[in-house]
Amino acid sequence: MSFIHIRPNWQLPEKLATPKAVYLNRRRFLKNLAGVGLGIAATSCTGRPLTAEGTEELTSTFGEPLDNFRANPAFADAGRPVTNQLFASRYNNFYEFGLTKNIWANAQKLPIDPWKLEVSGLVKNPKTYDLDDLYRKFPLEERVYRFRCVEAWAMVVPWLGFPMHKVLEDVEPTAAAKFVRFESFYDENITEGPAVSFSNLPWPYHEGLRIDEMANELAFFAVGIYGRTMPKQHGAPIRMVVPWKYGFKGAKSIVKIEFMAEQPATYWNTISPNEYKFEANVEPDVPHPRWSQRRERLIGSGEAWDWEKQDTLIYNGYGEYVTDLYA
Repeated sequence: MSFIHIRPNWQLPEKLATPKAVYLNRRRFLKNLAGVGLGIAATSCTGRPLTAEGTEELTSTFGEPLDNFRANPAFADAGRPVTNQLFASRYNNFYEFGLTKNIWANAQKLPIDPWKLEVSGLVKNPKTYDLDDLYRKFPLEERVYRFRCVEAWAMVVPWLGFPMHKVLEDVEPTAAAKFVRFESFYDENITEGPAVSFSNLPWPYHEGLRIDEMANELAFFAVGIYGRTMPKQHGAPIRMVVPWKYGFKGAKSIVKIEFMAEQPATYWNTISPNEYKFEANVEPDVPHPRWSQRRERLIGSGEAWDWEKQDTLIYNGYGEYVTDLYA
């Protein structure tokens, strides 16, 4: 979801058009995905059933304890129990490291120290933050948010981090800045992708928001989870959290933030624009082309299809914060 002159969504500038090679390969990619099930949604029910027993290897990936944060009372209760950390830490989408949910072990290859986060584009004060800045420059707080995947599964997570508007205040976007592009870490020797054709796709992973969405009180940069530094499978050391949108909008392992005048291309919207919209708000009455969004499954023990099911809430239950953005 990224002008001095605002064009309709269909009137994108030519430079944002999908390259022919990407277009042809994305059709091959989606065909391959269909061969293993129902596209990315199929991966939500593959892998081993979740149990409450975690391995020592898995728990060693949970990150280091943090104590320099406060709980934000406005976001202390998501209205549902917090998801067991063992479940949340081994049921992840991170396509740079594999197609199945069980990619936590592969993700440990991600190098995070040293780390540089570059903020550029239409700003008065370009910045480059290092790893220490991410944990020290902005006061950290804990927020318990509902998380909703486009694949119709959900969880509740206690994130640690800071509101995105803190970065806006630090870099001071110019009046021309209307959108923001977020780019994830990518190294073809490390982020090898899943075992389907991944060449000629629009790497690195990239996402976007309107600048007013980034300024919203809910929009959050997470650098930790469950009281600890961010595990690699969750997108260490810093990721986006926009809880009223589907999870694929939350770019992981961010290395660049660019302020722009026009809407940027985004990863899944480039691959399949009819299935993964730029805006990508949680809307139960707007189905995915291949499945309904009216219901969701809460991550728990056992097989994915046996998890507790409940109705999906408009904007994932955060309408009071974001409805005005889309009036």
